[in-house]
Amino acid sequence: MAERHAIVIFGAAVRRGGRPSRTLRRRISAALAVGRKLPDPLYVPTGGVGQFYPSEAATMGRVLRQRGVRPERIVLEETATDTLSSVRAVRRILRGRGFRGRVFIATSAFHMPRCWVLMRAAGFRVRACPTPRVPASRNPWRRWFWRLREIPALPYDLALLLWLRLWRRL
Repeated sequence: MAERHAIVIFGAAVRRGGRPSRTLRRRISAALAVGRKLPDPLYVPTGGVGQFYPSEAATMGRVLRQRGVRPERIVLEETATDTLSSVRAVRRILRGRGFRGRVFIATSAFHMPRCWVLMRAAGFRVRACPTPRVPASRNPWRRWFWRLREIPALPYDLALLLWLRLWRRL
């Protein structure tokens, strides 16, 4: 039997009218590029409702279906409000399905190290979906804000995740 694969797409903003943000579209494209090379992967878009409806996961699910992914290959995770809650929810979903394969992560380059470390700490064999190159922001403060916020976020989330594992609450 061939090894099963899952592609977890971490959420990003949904714009007014349910339109995916540019960041969200890039993450979906990265997931689809890897998914085309795998035998029947399971797509797990994650993210709750932000400023606008529908949820990030539902928006990604709609785009995936429009781009040819069969509905039965998509499992929405619509409760997550941040990276750590996404990892915890995805773990519950995949473990609940008896999933033991490799997990591919689709997210932005600045966010990839945190997602990779957290998914590994949650017990998954992880690979990154290559992220599309994007033009640098014209505003260097904005560009560095997203990178620098990951510095405290990674050890903080990892410590919480390990604490949750220790107390069997993951």
